[in-house]
Amino acid sequence: MARRIELSAPVGVRWEPDSPTGCGALVLSGSSGRIEEQRTRLLAERGVLAESIRWFGGPDQPAGPWEVPLETFAARAESLAETCDRVVLVGLSFGAEAALATATLTDAPVDAVAAFAPTDLVWAGVTDEGRQTSHWTLDGVPVPFVRYVPWQPPTDPPAYRDLYARSRAADPDAVAAAALPVERVPEVLLVAGEDDQVWPAREQAEEIVLRRARHGRGTALVADAEAGHRAVLPGEDVVDGGLQLRRGGTERADRRLGAAAWPALLDLLGSAS
Repeated sequence: MARRIELSAPVGVRWEPDSPTGCGALVLSGSSGRIEEQRTRLLAERGVLAESIRWFGGPDQPAGPWEVPLETFAARAESLAETCDRVVLVGLSFGAEAALATATLTDAPVDAVAAFAPTDLVWAGVTDEGRQTSHWTLDGVPVPFVRYVPWQPPTDPPAYRDLYARSRAADPDAVAAAALPVERVPEVLLVAGEDDQVWPAREQAEEIVLRRARHGRGTALVADAEAGHRAVLPGEDVVDGGLQLRRGGTERADRRLGAAAWPALLDLLGSAS
């Protein structure tokens, strides 16, 4: 099956398969900051050398998802490439943003990205003091990002989808500067729920598809009209916790989206049976 190994710098977990396929995957969570223990184990059971790290809130890391060095993820990709023939970044939400930013803005050896609830832009991170800055840095410099406009949530818990739509429309120049050059990634899989209430994942996925198409790149997109922010893959539990916000969808729809995405993910990882 697979063997679990604790990582310490950064904190995380690695699952080593008994019968490796030659593919390595770095699995990144979103704003929850969780280590994706279950998802990495599922991938390892299919022969993938899979690991997940804490990328903020740990020792010598930013307290939250702001000004996180992209070198953090690039170093893990380089480590996987030492023993794997193929390296895939698998990210959810802010983790999908991290995966796409790493694959497009650094020299990390990334063959493919699977982006769940993706974004085509770099967005602002908001510090504990309320300062808006980039989610990421590269060579110590904040990556261009889109700021949030003043906004009050109309619901409790909040649904941030409208905030992202308004912020995008408010500053076209910032959007152009913050757009990720996704055409640089050899292969991309996008998974999006159309009822995502965190941000407009389906619309952002379509922007990725269109940009890649303009550069002659195909893109796999798996979507579900009733699913929310987090697809639930076969064998996964529904995840609780994290920030208090509306995520949209239903358990049934989120599982349906995960089931539809699973074969495409395995194909991307070279683990399809």
